[in-house]
Amino acid sequence: MGELNGIEKLKIEMSARGFSPKTKKSYTNIIENFVKFSNKDLSFSNEEDVKKYLAYLNEKGQTNISLNVVISALKFAFGIYNSKLDIKRPTKEKRLPSVLSKEEVKKIIYSLDNPKHRLILQTIYGLGLRVSELQNLKVQDVNFERKIALIKEAKGKKDRYVNLPESLSNELKNYISLNNSKYVFEGRNGKITIKTIQKIFESALKKSAINKKASCHTLRHSFATHLLENGVDIRIIQKLLGHNKLETTQIYTHVSNFQLQNIKSPLDSL
Repeated sequence: MGELNGIEKLKIEMSARGFSPKTKKSYTNIIENFVKFSNKDLSFSNEEDVKKYLAYLNEKGQTNISLNVVISALKFAFGIYNSKLDIKRPTKEKRLPSVLSKEEVKKIIYSLDNPKHRLILQTIYGLGLRVSELQNLKVQDVNFERKIALIKEAKGKKDRYVNLPESLSNELKNYISLNNSKYVFEGRNGKITIKTIQKIFESALKKSAINKKASCHTLRHSFATHLLENGVDIRIIQKLLGHNKLETTQIYTHVSNFQLQNIKSPLDSL
């Protein structure tokens, strides 16, 4: 079996199992890089090769989160060609997400002069969307009468409903009425690309002069944190974000100022 045929077989298997395009691309890159590193056909690779590769990536500064993705991809590949891969996973780093204040979100959004670009960032923040969810949002899935939007086949291939903010509803409705398109936001050749959305945010962040490390996903983190600070129940936030586990949503309790604001420092009573 040749290397190319091996990779192609894995691609077919991933498609047959219904892996998302993002996962297929990620796993393919990881497996191709592993094959290059080990200089062996997948069917002749063993656990020692995998351990050497993980050690190499670790020395290069890969995070434990990235290493876990590599292990998942190689476990999948070994399951197809070899026996079960018995590799212990590294402990995930418990890093808190970067979050913007409401004023910072406002400053970023309104730093843009282009109405469409502003609306894109408003929709991500206002609905708490992932970039891919905004990209795939269809006009038919936005219900202005009920003020909700259906997010189809999100992460984990699950559908969910999110509420449509009052402040966004009219503007979004007017924008859609002026564009006879399938997707809410379209690019030159169909639906808008993720790269374009990311560039819009990067431009807005630069124009706002906010000196923070942030991305489009930071708007989603900020959405969740601000809801929590407004007193919204964490289980409702879990549903709005489409998280499988409550533990995933609970990370926002560590970045919220809601409880911290009510704590009186002993210094104040001296």
